[in-house]
Amino acid sequence: MERVVLLDDDGQAVGEQDKRTVHGGHTPLHLAFSCYVFGNGGRFLMSRRSLRKKTWPGIWTNSFCGHPAPGEAMTDAVHRRASAELGLTLSDLRLALPRFRYRAELDGVVENELCPVYVARAVDDPVPNPDEVDQVEWVEWDAFRGRVRTDPTLSPWCRLQVDELAGLGPVPGGWPAGDAAELPPAARAAAAERG
Repeated sequence: MERVVLLDDDGQAVGEQDKRTVHGGHTPLHLAFSCYVFGNGGRFLMSRRSLRKKTWPGIWTNSFCGHPAPGEAMTDAVHRRASAELGLTLSDLRLALPRFRYRAELDGVVENELCPVYVARAVDDPVPNPDEVDQVEWVEWDAFRGRVRTDPTLSPWCRLQVDELAGLGPVPGGWPAGDAAELPPAARAAAAERG
């Protein structure tokens, strides 16, 4: 049973809940992450969520998302989900947007997350897990940014994140690392326990 970390408005952990029951019409604020994976030549890996998923099935989005387990460091969770969803090994993992937060709704299911955003490089080719990902596509970053502005079928969190990532600069490889001290306190606490 996978559990997610519930948060108060300040990002402090206030409990845990079964991931299978956390997303509904009144989803509590909880801790998550998103990751944007780049490959050779700077191409970006976008993914289409599996039609089997409870939340946002069949929607194109960033490379992958997930939830750290209680007490799990965010970077460990990112590596775990990269392997579980896409069969990927990552290198050069770094924090980009430590304070990203969003709320979105589709068909009565609400996402309500403090969701730091990471970027990484793919060491190998993706092998998607069909329970998580229906399809992947390597695209040029500028083309993807353009698509985000015009394609309403992309995930709402991805559209918001790309706007914020664009503020870091036009070239993903040149984005500065985010300050880990700005992560939600629940995420910082897990990293401190690990270290």
